Amino acid sequence: MGTTRTTEKRTDETTVPAQAATESDAATDTAALPETTEAEAAGKAAAKADEQADDNAALAEQDEASERDADAVESSADLEAASAQSAGGIAAGAGAVVAAGLGLASVTGTWLGTLMAERQTLMGQIGLQTGKTRDQIAAVYGTPWHTTALVNGVFALLAVIAAVVVLTGRRATWVRAVAWGGLALGVLGILISAGMYLDLFASMPVVPKGAGGGGGPAAP
Repeated sequence: MGTTRTTEKRTDETTVPAQAATESDAATDTAALPETTEAEAAGKAAAKADEQADDNAALAEQDEASERDADAVESSADLEAASAQSAGGIAAGAGAVVAAGLGLASVTGTWLGTLMAERQTLMGQIGLQTGKTRDQIAAVYGTPWHTTALVNGVFALLAVIAAVVVLTGRRATWVRAVAWGGLALGVLGILISAGMYLDLFASMPVVPKGAGGGGGPAAP
């Protein structure tokens, strides 16, 4: 009996430390478990943060690329608009100068008008010599005069048309000034040409009656 109690006592003494060690290990494992879970959670959070940062960087790069593309498109559009505006300004300036030149030519006369008048004079002289024309004044003077008026009138009309086309849009100040000058000269040229053609400034010369009759005695 004494031996049995001693053995049980020893067994209890041996079991108690073992249980205590087991409980201690379990507590250690239980304490280490939250630390591991917290480390994993921190790692996952860091990974998510890195992924989010990468996504934000990618989105930022896409936004920058889109902005660059938009800026490039806008710049090209601005360049095209500036080129078109520059070309339009050059054309308008040239049109204004042409209108002014045509208007001045219609007032002062042109080489073409002089050439056409001389041609009509020559044709009138040929008609007189061949007997096809009997009105010497109309053939030599009237027709060339009216031809000059018609040619100057055509130049004046072209000047007015060119000036009106230039003045229809928004132009530079100097372009509009030149165009207005061409328009004024064109209108003046039309008035002068109309007056020349209608003989308003000077009437056609008239041969006095009896100027060609003989004054001597009649033959028997």
